[in-house]
Amino acid sequence: MRASLRRIWGMMYRHLALYRSSWPRLLELAYWPVLQMCIWGFTARFVAGRIAGSAGGSLHAAELAGAALLGGVLLWEVALRSQMGVAISFMEEIWSRNLGHVFVSPLRPWELVSALLAMSLIRMLAGVLPAIGIAWLLYAFNLFALGPIVVLFFANLMMMGWAVALAVVSLILRHGAGAEALAWSVLFGLTPFAAVFYPVSVLPRAMQVAAFLVPASHVFEGMRAALLTGTVRWDQMALAVGLNLLWLAGAGLLFARQFRSARLRGALLSMGE
Repeated sequence: MRASLRRIWGMMYRHLALYRSSWPRLLELAYWPVLQMCIWGFTARFVAGRIAGSAGGSLHAAELAGAALLGGVLLWEVALRSQMGVAISFMEEIWSRNLGHVFVSPLRPWELVSALLAMSLIRMLAGVLPAIGIAWLLYAFNLFALGPIVVLFFANLMMMGWAVALAVVSLILRHGAGAEALAWSVLFGLTPFAAVFYPVSVLPRAMQVAAFLVPASHVFEGMRAALLTGTVRWDQMALAVGLNLLWLAGAGLLFARQFRSARLRGALLSMGE
């Protein structure tokens, strides 16, 4: 066990050293989440102002609408940064033509995945926490005011991001560099079904069925319930956890299969050339 932890830390340190020696990499971690928060923060302020100024509008309703938008942006960044953290850390090994060298060592596939997940957590926190600070300073929105349930929101969205990332990595192992673009696009394609900015009930019936199978939709339904009524939807959290476990199990099996196939084909040595 100690040897496994040492190998996992070695892989993590390899990526941490890249950030230590490159300030543009560090800047990139927070750049997009902070930019998103600035854009959506001003949008939320505009929407809240229109609601408050409309006939029959109330200041409280306007504040809740703005909070729902900001909360959706921040929590969706958790999923995005988690997915990108795994995928980009893996592609760093491909771009540097290091994947074959890594597996000449005693490193096991599950140890590589553990290191990628740990790096994903670090990258997510480095990107999302500054955005949360911006939301608090500029728009007086404190995500942590929702209470301890925020931890469950984070955990479920991270698990979904990891599942999508493992599926993307599996496709890269199967199809090579031609599948790398999926690292930036797959999770965005799930956004309409994740109900980030609106309830699932506004979707067409067929899309509602698809949304039910997306863990994030239950997280955002739970977030809106916590914001609007102050109640915790444990049923939604249970569905999110159950779906995430299924997604992770499926993605893990797919990764194991594609990794085994890539090793037999010799693709681990030639990938990135």
